[in-house]
Amino acid sequence: MQGAKLTMFELIQAGIDAVLIPDSAVGYTIKKKKIKKIFTGADRILSDGTVYNKIGTYQISVLARYHNIPFYVVAPLSTFDFKSSVSEIKIEERAPEEVTKINNSVITPLNAEAYNPAFDITPPENITGIITEKGIIYEPFKQNIKSFNV
Repeated sequence: MQGAKLTMFELIQAGIDAVLIPDSAVGYTIKKKKIKKIFTGADRILSDGTVYNKIGTYQISVLARYHNIPFYVVAPLSTFDFKSSVSEIKIEERAPEEVTKINNSVITPLNAEAYNPAFDITPPENITGIITEKGIIYEPFKQNIKSFNV
């Protein structure tokens, strides 16, 4: 619910036109509204351009690639991680109750299993550019991130 509670609040406070949609409406909205560009944040960016961000980012990057829509990651240089590799990073899994309950009321059948990853991995080939406070980094990311003096 971060998008509904926090992101929408921040966008409205900043005077940015925004429309809240359900996660499951992303593909249809991209196609129906003829989205021109997509921007997302990042929690971590590896030296090869692999991006770790909130769950759902990967699927949006796939849709962007399919529809030939530029997909940009916006993050400060402090987000870059030059020490880790994809195989070393463990994706956080949150409590199943976050998706099986609302306000302590169970909304699923009893004993329903739930898988609740908090983050996902977006591969560099789905990313058009990485926007930082010093400019935009383009492919080849592995080479350009290093030469960008990050």
